Amino acid sequence: MFTSVQSFAAGWSNETAATQRVMNALTDASLRQSVGPELRTLGQLAWHVATSGYEMLARTGLQLPPLPGDEHTPAPDSAQAIAETYGSMSKKLLEAVQSQWTDADLLRTSEMYGGEAWANGLTLHVLIQHEVHHRGQMTVLMRQAGLRTPDIYGPTREDWIEQGMQPLL
Repeated sequence: MFTSVQSFAAGWSNETAATQRVMNALTDASLRQSVGPELRTLGQLAWHVATSGYEMLARTGLQLPPLPGDEHTPAPDSAQAIAETYGSMSKKLLEAVQSQWTDADLLRTSEMYGGEAWANGLTLHVLIQHEVHHRGQMTVLMRQAGLRTPDIYGPTREDWIEQGMQPLL
């Protein structure tokens, strides 16, 4: 759980930079990649990541400027549009937290899913974990679509090879 707006800002900035690299690596053709029928496509997962932060934090009463769509809007067919929406959302969300909340506000609780009350600092923590969870799913689908995945917490297999090192299997 975050106990300071500053620590959330640092964590959010780090994680959203990694997610933006993933979003920027998508192609229009890759958006149709799916593990199987009736499961989310890569485009649907990317759109979910690009819009769900607003949905989650709106439950806390945080005031956020509008996006060009939400989780219930069909995902765009354009990878660039999804990446731009994500970039805008992540920046506006951080600005809203920094301008509307103090450290004390992170201790306030808000009713979340199933009527359970979460401290706002916990909601911010869950928001990041939610994004990381779906980002991992996206990188698997990216590999299946033939895309190179960007580094997240360290070099990728391709990075190791380009650096003349033997990648781990």
